[in-house]
Amino acid sequence: MAEIENNAPASAPIRVVLFVTCLVDLIRPTVGFAAVRLLEDAGCRVAVPEAQTCCGQPAYNSGDRKNAVRIAEQVIDAFAGFDYVVAPSGSCAAMIKIHYPRLFADDPVLGPAAGDLAGRTYELTEFLVDVRGAGKITARLDGAAAYHDSCSGLRELGIKEQPRKLLASVDGLQLAEYGGAETCCGFGGVFCVKYPDISDHLATDRLVELEKSGAGLLLGGDLGCLCQLAGKLSRACSPIRVRHLAEVLAGMTDTPAICQGDGKRGDEER
Repeated sequence: MAEIENNAPASAPIRVVLFVTCLVDLIRPTVGFAAVRLLEDAGCRVAVPEAQTCCGQPAYNSGDRKNAVRIAEQVIDAFAGFDYVVAPSGSCAAMIKIHYPRLFADDPVLGPAAGDLAGRTYELTEFLVDVRGAGKITARLDGAAAYHDSCSGLRELGIKEQPRKLLASVDGLQLAEYGGAETCCGFGGVFCVKYPDISDHLATDRLVELEKSGAGLLLGGDLGCLCQLAGKLSRACSPIRVRHLAEVLAGMTDTPAICQGDGKRGDEER
């Protein structure tokens, strides 16, 4: 089991909501279990409210403002009263942190509530490093890995050094130079559906760069990006495997990689 060297001041456990995200819930539950383990190791008391649902990003990005507002209202209500909200996804965290305040900018009641929630919301590695002062991760995984920055995490939240700092402390893991790390993978939510040719071209370019890196493992913090690239690598019969970095940091890499199996675990992993 992985452990976190926590440099935060000693205090009573803080109350954290894990925003599971739709893709983690439906496609890769191990990421959620890994996030819970990491947060608990960082001294947090973790809750996963059953009332939580989609962040509303698909509706928002499609121009369906009415449904985006309705979904956001439910999320604001479900996450009220907790110290922090943490998501293993830069895109979902950015939706809450950046776009919720814009959705309710003219609402005298929900505007302040959205702003309050935004101020308490963090992406997982951002929270572990910047809020909890996480230091060395006591985990091991032998091999070379490339890290892919998601567009939302990198450009909207400024997340770049935090995941690399945590991964650099994993025994046996070497971070490989990857020329496509900061370039879009082509997923982009509804983008890959509306513009499949462009999406596939972007993914193909990432595959070429990954092969140049010499890495046997691709890691990232957004499951949408990882599924996009894992699918492309799988169809190309590439030996490169893909995982969410939370699985590596939590020492939970005994399940199949993404697109190599369902990655599901039972309740014993909670």
